[in-house]
Amino acid sequence: MKRSAADILAEYGPFPDIDGVHGVSYDGRHLWFASDGRLTALDPDSGQRLRSLEVAADAGTAFDGRHLFQMAGEHIQKVDPDTGRVLARIPAPPGGGNSGLAWAEGSLWVGQYRDCRIQQIDPETGEILRTLESERFVTGVTWVDGELWHGTWQDDQSDLRRLDPTSGELLERIEMPPGVGVSGLESDGGERFFCGGGNSGTVRAVRRPARGAAVD
Repeated sequence: MKRSAADILAEYGPFPDIDGVHGVSYDGRHLWFASDGRLTALDPDSGQRLRSLEVAADAGTAFDGRHLFQMAGEHIQKVDPDTGRVLARIPAPPGGGNSGLAWAEGSLWVGQYRDCRIQQIDPETGEILRTLESERFVTGVTWVDGELWHGTWQDDQSDLRRLDPTSGELLERIEMPPGVGVSGLESDGGERFFCGGGNSGTVRAVRRPARGAAVD
C-alpha cells in the first residue's frame, strides 16, 4: 500500500456567505461546490466565484459531461448547469448517510458515510449495481484515469484513498494535515484533486501523486 503526505496547492475561501462545503465537481473549466441550498461555480485558477444556482444541495455533486447531479436528501437531482433547472430526480441508495457522488463508466457512484461503502447505481433508475466496502467513513468519491478514490473524515483525521474498483482493496493513501477535513472530492482529470473542507467553508486543491512517486 502506497502512502504520501498531501501537497496542498491552493485553498479557496473561506467565503463569508458559505457555512459549509459539501460536494465538489469539475466540468472541465469550473469547479462546482455544494453549500446547502446553492451550487457555486468557481474558477480554480483565479479562485474567483462566477455564479450560483439555487438548488437543494446538501451532499455530493457530480458532472457527466452535460449535466450536474446533486445529492438532496433521499434523491439525486439531475440539474441543467446553465439554468439551474432540475430535469429529473432518482432515488438515492436507501439507509441515509449518502455523502459523495461521482460519474464514471456511465454510472453514478455514491459514497455512504457511516456505512463505509460506495454504491454504483444506474443514473436513470437509482438501481444499485455494485457495492464496494471501505475501512473508513466515506465522504467524497471520484474517478481519474481508471482509478477510484474516496475521501475520509473520521476521528478528526482525513485522507484520500485509492481502492481497487473490483475488490475494494486499499491501494494508496494521501494523508491530509491534522485538523484538515475532507467532505467532497473531485479530480480535474490531471494533477489536482479538489477537496471540500466541510464547515471550514473552503475548498482545497491537492496534488495527485505521480504514478510510482508514493512510498510504502
